[in-house]
Amino acid sequence: MRADRLIQALLLLQGRQVITAAELARELEVSVPTARRDLEALSMAGVPVYSTRGRGGGWRLVGGARTDLTGLTETELTSLLIGLAQNASREPERVAAMRKLMRAAPAPFRESAQRVADATVLEGSWGEVRHDTETAAVAQLQRAVASRQRVRMQYAGSRGAVSAEVVPLVLGSRGSHWYLLAAPVVDEGPIAYVSRMRTYRVDRIEQLDSDSRSGVAPDDFDAQSAWARMTARVEGLRGAVHATVAVEPWAVRAVLDRFGEQAKMLEVSPQAGGRAVMEVSAQHAEALAEQLAGWTSALEVIEPQEVRAALSALGQRIMSQYANE
Repeated sequence: MRADRLIQALLLLQGRQVITAAELARELEVSVPTARRDLEALSMAGVPVYSTRGRGGGWRLVGGARTDLTGLTETELTSLLIGLAQNASREPERVAAMRKLMRAAPAPFRESAQRVADATVLEGSWGEVRHDTETAAVAQLQRAVASRQRVRMQYAGSRGAVSAEVVPLVLGSRGSHWYLLAAPVVDEGPIAYVSRMRTYRVDRIEQLDSDSRSGVAPDDFDAQSAWARMTARVEGLRGAVHATVAVEPWAVRAVLDRFGEQAKMLEVSPQAGGRAVMEVSAQHAEALAEQLAGWTSALEVIEPQEVRAALSALGQRIMSQYANE
């Protein structure tokens, strides 16, 4: 455990001009005397570290912060952080590793790496489990964020394939997919027009090319807030119609997993025969009926009547289509 602390201390020293024992103690989550002993141990082991007293004093490496203590180049560090960022939500150890790397990175490296961390959002919602099928494109987009560059892409939209030149601003995973929030390039200036920002699903990007020209967000751009506004807008579209359903106990978990944030528990009602009463939602009644049609053995729609009617109409269409078979 102490060897691990000494390595962390060494990385922190390489990333800063000077660090005090108190600052190191906070970073390593140890007492100040322990941090001081670790610094002395590094010195005794031959690491060129020395202390200075007085105002502005502390511990520093001979020759200042140097990058050759780890051998990592800026590109290698960014790639490592990209890999950690794409999986951070699933493994707390990776979150801790990413934070340590960010704190220890030399200042010139830290800026681009911080942009990657700030622009990456991971959420496990919308009723599905994310699969790592888009990580190559996500990594390329994250590198563009780190280097403040535009990208060119061919995108399979709902109305056919389109070409777009954009400034990538936020990469986020939600449900089973990664999404890109990007601002289209409307002139030759480097600042993105965030008011025209659009959302793209990464798996629908058919071709992606880096652009050497710069593209950055305004100084006051908040990636987390932009992502929250996007998801709230999508949730509003997805959940315009609500239905109350009575669900068999054995199917509750499956329904919650399938509908994700579009489902919530209300109660377990004796009036419903011991079934769980839940609320599910979709963009419109017909869409909700189509999603519920395969669950007829597990749940019953109590209300509203428009969803029950949509289910009945769907059943009649199915019977009519397959009546002669």
